[in-house]
Amino acid sequence: MRRGLVLGALVAALVLGAVPTSAAAAGHDTGPALSVSPAALDKSLACTGGDARKTPVLLVPGTTVEPEENFGWNYVQAFLLEKRPFCTVTLPDRSMADIQVAAEYVVHAIRTMHAHSRGRISIVGHSQGGMIGRWALKYWPDTRAMVDDLIGLAPSNHGTLLAEAMCRPDCAPAIWQQRTGADFMTALNAGPETWPGISYTVVYSPTDGVIVPPEASKLTTGQGKIANIAVNQACDDHYTDHLSLGTYDPVAYGLVADALSHPGPASLESFDRGACSDQFQPGVNKEFFAVNGGRAFSAVAATILLTPHVPAEPQTAPYAR
Repeated sequence: MRRGLVLGALVAALVLGAVPTSAAAAGHDTGPALSVSPAALDKSLACTGGDARKTPVLLVPGTTVEPEENFGWNYVQAFLLEKRPFCTVTLPDRSMADIQVAAEYVVHAIRTMHAHSRGRISIVGHSQGGMIGRWALKYWPDTRAMVDDLIGLAPSNHGTLLAEAMCRPDCAPAIWQQRTGADFMTALNAGPETWPGISYTVVYSPTDGVIVPPEASKLTTGQGKIANIAVNQACDDHYTDHLSLGTYDPVAYGLVADALSHPGPASLESFDRGACSDQFQPGVNKEFFAVNGGRAFSAVAATILLTPHVPAEPQTAPYAR
């Protein structure tokens, strides 16, 4: 994808490196200073322009994968078809490093997209990518006025028991932090889970074997507008696994599309049930599905196998203690 963004009308060749990383102009509490270099933050963000009347979307990948593997063959293609402006953000070490540092990349992406679109943006994230936006919104308050929708596809909002098992005796930093009861999760969920003025959509499946239990994805507190929707609530007898839900599942995509189409979170009343009879979401090339899906599954397995392990969870940042 080209590193450009919509600024009022389509300006596809905008160089993101020219965007200031400071949010001081926002006039709000900007939270702690970002520790990551501006050059690294700029390099992580790849954007494509579209219809300036549509809300730009930030796509945030899940643990173990990069944007191309998570979204390049599904959501990216769908957004290109509908001419929706969007950006992807690449998180450090395939989203396996300290999530507190990775969140700075999301903060920068939100600020940059907001500055150039001159309006609020939406976030769509899978797994860790559906949760990490909450850390950004919590500890960098200026970003709250910049976000319209936060849509999580099987997000690890309250951790997972699977991570607990994977960290015996050690695991990658981001896995440590996504354990049920981890210090990171305790800090994330202390106080309100949502913020006023933001719509939160959580899409999950009762058969998710990665977020255990699947209901750990749900959000319940705070003043944000919340919709927790299981795919089998949208379409009777529809179930899917964790990776499929965030890549090609037509029902999950239908709920994302619904949330982006109107004020507030996704709604079962307005959800297009035509998705219930589809095999794939829009944008997925059926002829290359086996190749693209295989690449995603292989990336997950290889990353888990090859990423160095650490003996303990990263220390909670001073600003979050």
